[in-house]
Amino acid sequence: MAVIHRTTMNPTKLELFAAWLPSRPWYVATGRAPELARAGGFRLDDPQGEVGIEFMVVTDGSGDGAVSYHLPLTYRGAPLDGAPADALVGTSEHGVLGKRWVYDGIHDPVLVERLLALLEGRAEPQAQSETDMPDRSVTGRFDGDGLTAAAGPGAVTDGRHGTELEVRTAGDGGTPLTLAVTRVLQDTDGPADARGQVTAEWQSPDGGRGRGAFVVVRENEG
Repeated sequence: MAVIHRTTMNPTKLELFAAWLPSRPWYVATGRAPELARAGGFRLDDPQGEVGIEFMVVTDGSGDGAVSYHLPLTYRGAPLDGAPADALVGTSEHGVLGKRWVYDGIHDPVLVERLLALLEGRAEPQAQSETDMPDRSVTGRFDGDGLTAAAGPGAVTDGRHGTELEVRTAGDGGTPLTLAVTRVLQDTDGPADARGQVTAEWQSPDGGRGRGAFVVVRENEG
């Protein structure tokens, strides 16, 4: 069970994200520095209790229209071996835990394993800011027996429309699928033909609540 500490981080998460986001191919450039605000999210527990796992939503208000981003994140007490250089969002001094390495979590095998567990109904989403508090608003489903993720170079692809991870159905000769991480959130249902998805809420820029697909599992084209 992850314990939520009421403490400081220096630099703050939003300061780290403001420096990192413009480097991502899916970032919607505004010609100005990001003006970020927290807008929601949820957590998953690492069964080993070593890695913090958070799915955060931040809204950038620097442009003519605010944009809400989905950021899967991991927080570690040491560098992640084998992670590509651009997977590191940055480092920060945590008021209780000391130095933390903050990663784009889709490159972190601990987050990926827990995300697949959520899709399969084996992991319970937790409130973002409360210890041991399930978040019933988050739903996950997968139409199949299970999923496994590819590993190594090329397994994760960052593009203009989001981030994709190669996965396949469990077992020998499993069917190749794509796990698509939504980066720019839309207040719409996921595709009707999706094999699976994680759906959650966030605070929209107008003060209302948005709800949409944070992750979609789909059949490969062709």
